[in-house]
Order: sequence, then structure tokens, then C-alpha cells
Amino acid sequence: MKISLSYCPGALFMNLELTLNRFLGKILMEKLLRCCPGVENLYLLVRQKRGKDIYTRIEEMFDDPVFNRLKAEVPKFRHKIVAIPADCEAAGLGLTISDRQTLIEKVNVIFHSAATVKFDEHLRAALLTNVQAPLYLLQLAKDMKGLKVFMHISTAYSNSHLSRIEEKFYPCETDCEKLQQMIDKLTDEQINDVLPVILGDRPNTYTFTKALAEKELRRNSGSVPLGIFRPAIVSSTVKEPLKCWLDNMYGPTGVAVGAVTGMLRTMQCDETVTADIVPVDSVVNCLMVAAYDVHKKYTNGTSLEPPIFNYVSSVENRITWGEFTDLNLARIDKQPFSNAVWYVSLTLTTSPLLHQIYRLFLHLLPAAMVDGLAICIGKKPKMLKVYRKIHKFSSVLRYFCTREIEFCNRRTRELWERTSDLDKQIFPFSMSELDWIDYFDDYLAGIRRYLFKDSDDTIPQAKIKWKR
Repeated sequence: MKISLSYCPGALFMNLELTLNRFLGKILMEKLLRCCPGVENLYLLVRQKRGKDIYTRIEEMFDDPVFNRLKAEVPKFRHKIVAIPADCEAAGLGLTISDRQTLIEKVNVIFHSAATVKFDEHLRAALLTNVQAPLYLLQLAKDMKGLKVFMHISTAYSNSHLSRIEEKFYPCETDCEKLQQMIDKLTDEQINDVLPVILGDRPNTYTFTKALAEKELRRNSGSVPLGIFRPAIVSSTVKEPLKCWLDNMYGPTGVAVGAVTGMLRTMQCDETVTADIVPVDSVVNCLMVAAYDVHKKYTNGTSLEPPIFNYVSSVENRITWGEFTDLNLARIDKQPFSNAVWYVSLTLTTSPLLHQIYRLFLHLLPAAMVDGLAICIGKKPKMLKVYRKIHKFSSVLRYFCTREIEFCNRRTRELWERTSDLDKQIFPFSMSELDWIDYFDDYLAGIRRYLFKDSDDTIPQAKIKWKR
């Protein structure tokens, strides 16, 4: 049977509760409001941050150019947005009794992607946001009599210590309750001391807590129609609502920015290893279609346990880290950055020894010379400080740039085959149809426009500086 959201957009997406990370969340909100007229309300769980109340944060969010198309096509969308004060680090998500009751009575669909995505986040904070928060949300979901589906956005790398990852749950030996009791008794420094033992063969607190969350959600889901969605490395949009839009420097974007500004000149990376990049708009499209599929499976009684969807590019449209680097560097002359420090020169090596030598001569010695000159002319030295951050970022990525992981995405590919022709036009998500050359033609332009706020008018002057 064909999956079809477009024929009955209100059947599933009536009132939605969204706990979102900023990047993926913006695209999901925009797509829901623009392409699903059956949506009555979006209930956004928003935390007050940096002295700004939730309404100010919402207003600032909608100033992003990513919402310009929505404003033009659905100008009255704002009345559907309901902001709810919440905090992922607080017990019960910090919801008031009245707000909790509103969500219980009104919400039909839950999308949960709120997480700390810092790979080296302190374990205490990572447990609160990545494990406890989704469990609090699950408890809330159990009281929602009209709930049709709960979609939890995990990561394809939740079990990255394995060489092959299928669309299934994997053992996670850690007992969440015992771990939390131990953490509560230790200081932050003591936690750091025992962290290698806690993580075992998992590379960092992000992948560890994501795996633990999957385990606990499965164990506690009961009758909740739960689905687990695992995207790989989420990057800029491929098409909608703006081509190559992004708002952060996570993962490959950080590598691209470091390389094209001349700051990142060496990296421990195997250029033959897969760079499992997936555009954020394709991720959102697949997520929405998967949500409908999970709902139908639970309604028909064909789902014995929460289904998992691996959303990756490597199976159908593989690209390596070497190709990623080459595609970007080949376009830098057309899209140079106004804030470039040195001319581009990036050396990839798998040898830890060579990397340390390159880092000394290509990063640290030039930085020390620049800082020395800055001190001589009475300015504040900053290059070595910048390189400390770059080296920390590089060390975090090293695990994923030097290790090949084979993914299976059979359920996701079957989902595409079952999707109706009309919905394939509205919610395209097949990675086999993505043209990487076309995608990277505007990738750097997207970084300039949306991340650095550098208008295209500055390109001629940037080219002059780049040649000099």
C-alpha cells in the first residue's frame, strides 16, 4: 500500500508538540506549516535563554530568511504557533500543571529532536538533555489519549563503536538509574576521571547518551506509538525552502569553514572513509513520511516494537571525505570568504605522527609568530587561542573521519518505494536522486550568506584579497 500524506494532511498532523534543536527544528516547522494545511496548532516547548523570554526567542527565530517563503505562501501561519515555557534539564520538562494539561488534551503528534549535540558535552548535562528529557516527554505522551505517533530523533552514530549498523536496537549495558545515582554523588571532576570506564568502547558522551536514550525509550514505551529516526551527519538544505541554507558550524561545515578561510591546514582524516552527509530538508521530509508510516503500523497492529529508520547517504549515494574536501576547494576561487586569513592549503593524513608534525609547522608556529607580532604592536594575541579550539574540534571529528561504518537502511528505502508519487514530489527524501556536484556548487555560497551574513556584493572585493 502506498504511503500518502498529501491526500489526508489533517489525518495525522492535527496538533503537534515540538521539542526541537534549532537547526533541524526550523526546517521541520517551516515544512509542516507550509505543506500540511491540516495542521491546527504547533505547540513549541521553548526554554528561556540568555535573559530572553520565550516570545522574544520565537520572534527572533522567525526573522531568519529560511521562513521568507512561508511568510509569502502562508502569511497567516503565526496564529498556529503556541509557545509553551519548558526546560529539558528540569524535572517534568519544567511544565506548569495547566500547560501540561493543555498538551495532554490537544496534542496528536510529537516530534522530539531537542538534544545537546556537543560530542564532548559533560556527562551530567548530556544525561539530563539526551536521556532524561525524552523520558519525561514519554511520560507525558502516555497521558495523551489522542496521540497518534511519537517520533524520537536519535542519530545514525548512536552505536558508532560497531562496524555495521542496521535498523534495529543494539544492547546498551549501562543501567540508567544506577548511572544517574552514581553521577548525583560525584563532582564534575570525579565524573571526568571515571568517564572512560563509563563510556567503554563508545567514543563520546553524545553517542553514549543517544544509545542510552534509545534503550530507555524502548523499555518504557508501553503502548505509545513510538518511532526512532536516525539521521547521519545533517548538513545544509539541498532545495527547500532555500538552497544550501544552514545556521551552524557543526561537523563538515566546520571543516569547510576552517579550510576555505585558511585556518585549518591539516587534519587527521582518511580521505577514503565515507562522509555520511544528509541535507536537512531531506531529513525532515523522510521524518514526516516515517511518522505517518509508524502511525499506520501501530493502527494496523503490525508493529511489535518501535521501528527504526536509518537515514544515511552511504548506501545509495556514497561520498568520501576526500571528495567532500575536493568539491569544496575546487569552488573556493568562485566563492572566497572576506574573512579569509591565509590561502587554502589542507593536508589530510591518517598518520598521528605526521599530523602532529604538520600541526606544529602549519598551525602552531605560524600562530605563535602572528601572536608575537601582535604583542609587539600592542594588540591582544589570539591566534594560539583560536587554534586550541580548532584542535579540540578536529580531535572530536577524528573518530568519524578515520573509521568506516557500514549502514543498513532497508526500512527507509522501502518507505520511499511505498510513498505515493504525489508525496514523492512534496516530500522528496531519496538520497539516490541527490547530485553532489550540484549540491556543492552552492554549499560555500550558503555558508557565506546565511552563516557569515556576507552578501554576494562582497565577492568581487573578496576575490581581490584572495588573489593577493
